[in-house]
Amino acid sequence: MTLPAHLPADELRTLFLFADLSDDQLAWIAEHADVVEVPAGADIVREGEPASCFHVLLSGTISMSRLVGGEPVETTRTDQRGVYFGAVQFYLQDDSARLYSSTVRAITDCAVLALPAGDFARQFSAWFPMAVHLLEGMLMGLRRGNSQVAERERLLALGKLSAGLTHELNNPAAAAVRAADALRDKVTGMRAKLAMIADGRIAGDQLKKLVMAQDEFVKKVRHAPELSPLEAADREDELADWLDDHGVGSGWDLAPVFVAGGLGVEDLEAVRTAAGDAPLEGPIRWLAYTVETESLIREIIDATTRISDLVGAAKQYSQLDRAPYRWVDVHEGLKATLVMFGRKIGENTGIRIVKDFDRTLPQIPAYPAELNQVWTNIIDNAIDAMNGSGTLTVRTGRADEDRLFVEIGDTGPGIPPDVRKRIFDPFFTTKPVGHGTGLGLDVTYRVVVNRHHGDIQVESEPGNTRFRVLLPLTEDPEDARR
Repeated sequence: MTLPAHLPADELRTLFLFADLSDDQLAWIAEHADVVEVPAGADIVREGEPASCFHVLLSGTISMSRLVGGEPVETTRTDQRGVYFGAVQFYLQDDSARLYSSTVRAITDCAVLALPAGDFARQFSAWFPMAVHLLEGMLMGLRRGNSQVAERERLLALGKLSAGLTHELNNPAAAAVRAADALRDKVTGMRAKLAMIADGRIAGDQLKKLVMAQDEFVKKVRHAPELSPLEAADREDELADWLDDHGVGSGWDLAPVFVAGGLGVEDLEAVRTAAGDAPLEGPIRWLAYTVETESLIREIIDATTRISDLVGAAKQYSQLDRAPYRWVDVHEGLKATLVMFGRKIGENTGIRIVKDFDRTLPQIPAYPAELNQVWTNIIDNAIDAMNGSGTLTVRTGRADEDRLFVEIGDTGPGIPPDVRKRIFDPFFTTKPVGHGTGLGLDVTYRVVVNRHHGDIQVESEPGNTRFRVLLPLTEDPEDARR
């Protein structure tokens, strides 16, 4: 059956959208709206294309879908006469109304009413000026509110990480200050001991051998092995006995210094040989100061290196010196984010980290600062779920030939199925009032799906919850132009 190009006004009134319009308003709709027949399987509108028409279903069945990770996901299927789609925000003047937000396909042969969006917007504003202002205000207010709360969410996350980073920086900084202060005392003592052994009681050639022994001691201190408490105690007892046997007082005090520096009885025997007939205590204590000063220097280097690493991680995390869109190694952001959480996970906490990274993965085109926000949101939720005890697992790998995955898992109690359906909804949270905005995973979803054209999947059962983020390996043409 061939339908008329335009619907008469009395038939338009049978559609719920137009039931209460005046005769003049219906006449305008009848004149400007075209009836379009669409065969089964054809797209009526396509996501991302210019939103040129406001559509109303007259007959048939349609499906509405959106792209998620490059794959269409059906969100609605209906045969209800009068449902509308397409340029549904035609009355707005901002960019959000200029593109179709979804794809609508005819499942069966369909007939739809098509109204030019631009003409309809002007007429709609003339008919219902107050309604247009109210709608604009409501939508703009919601967007501003969402944006402000999302920014608040980011600031809260950054605040948590900043507190942790401050703590992490304070520890090595305090260690470096303590070591530098102790080093000053040791250098003073070493100068005094050097004066004692160089007052003529040790011949020049013997002093030269002691200096050579000092150089060997320094080399050993720099590469001192890690000993278990039991191994260290045995070596300290052995050294203390040797010192007592050779007339060096307070051997119990000196022995731990030499053992910590990686030195043993054979090293002290070399010192005894170099000293010859001269008293042994002076050279031994001078070399002990050497070991202590070198150990303190190593401690200062380790502490300042730790500070440098933390600053580098913070710089990588914030991406303050990087272009917003570029090719990145996804592991850099993951490692930086884990460093920022150092106060909550890893050593000296009840949460163990397991990192299973596929280092063969190529770089991907991304907004790195935004991806770091994704990792932050998921990891923060995982830490909260484990309540101070459990295992955090971070894995990467290739999902398929076009995408890689980042999987973040925890051993918390899991997410109930009814909650799992809503975790990406804006403002939905299971945390107590004041402890969450409900926008962390909403932001995560939008960054992954909308900004990076990826996908995010969740699997959960008690003791095993996994968030799997899929990201494309190739560059989106639209992003490449930015």
